[in-house]
Amino acid sequence: MNSKISLLIVAFLLSVSCKSQTSNTKEVTFNQTRFNSEALLKHIEVLSSDAFEGRRTGSSGSIKAKDYITTKYKSLNVLPLIENYEQAFTFKSRNKSYNGINILGYIKGTTNPDKYIVLSAHYDHEGIKKGKIYNGADDDASGISGLLAFAEYFKKNPPNHSVILAAFDAEELGLRGAKHFVETPIIGQENILLNINMDMISRNDKNELYVVGANLYKHLQPVISKIKLPENFSLLQGHDGLDGKQNWVNSSDHAPFHKKGIPFLYFGEEDHKDYHRPTDDYENIQPNFFIKSIHTIISAFEALDDSKLKQ
Repeated sequence: MNSKISLLIVAFLLSVSCKSQTSNTKEVTFNQTRFNSEALLKHIEVLSSDAFEGRRTGSSGSIKAKDYITTKYKSLNVLPLIENYEQAFTFKSRNKSYNGINILGYIKGTTNPDKYIVLSAHYDHEGIKKGKIYNGADDDASGISGLLAFAEYFKKNPPNHSVILAAFDAEELGLRGAKHFVETPIIGQENILLNINMDMISRNDKNELYVVGANLYKHLQPVISKIKLPENFSLLQGHDGLDGKQNWVNSSDHAPFHKKGIPFLYFGEEDHKDYHRPTDDYENIQPNFFIKSIHTIISAFEALDDSKLKQ
């Protein structure tokens, strides 16, 4: 990690506070023990490095990413949902066969252990095209780094509901890993209360993060609207097919859950100039925005985990 990034982290930790989305302007300092910000940035730096060769499904870089995530799960006391954390699946895309692997961790709930919230992000990306590595720092090493921050958070803050930490494979090839998860149930669908999906959460020039789904699942809206936010940070609802903006309801791994009638919330920012380009590198993420995004998503989880989610 370079000194510039370290200074940004220090400045953020000294200054960040949060405020209500409503007219209540009372500021509350974030609990800085939620996760280690330097570790968060290190995860995204490693996963989006050239050594992982763009993490194309079935590639050696994808296997490196799988092993990295699994090792971190073990070190953070995340249990395997199934043997070795790995849910293997096969599929064809454009007449080519692929072997994908979902990485599924498990945190047992303290008060509602038989009901589950699925936290998800995809670890695959575009791989190497015409000799150029598509490292996918924002898309979606950022979401996977968020999953690892959650794993760290749960060590000191066990959830009420059980949580599945799902690192899905083959999102870029048609949401294949998420589809396999919902169509080959390890947990009965009736016991999954919510999917929270993170995809592209580490950079936005306007400091705006969107949450999709609350307008479709109205029981989630009051909870989301009361989340306390970092200073100079906006959490906007939209991109759900109801506001004239680009519809993101089917754009990432939350879509298979939605199609099964499982409520979802998708956190992501609007596209930037490096989207699906070889320039989506670690050097181009915005550390302060990323850290604030993770705090916001954890705040959302805390509020939802404490609420009466529909079964």
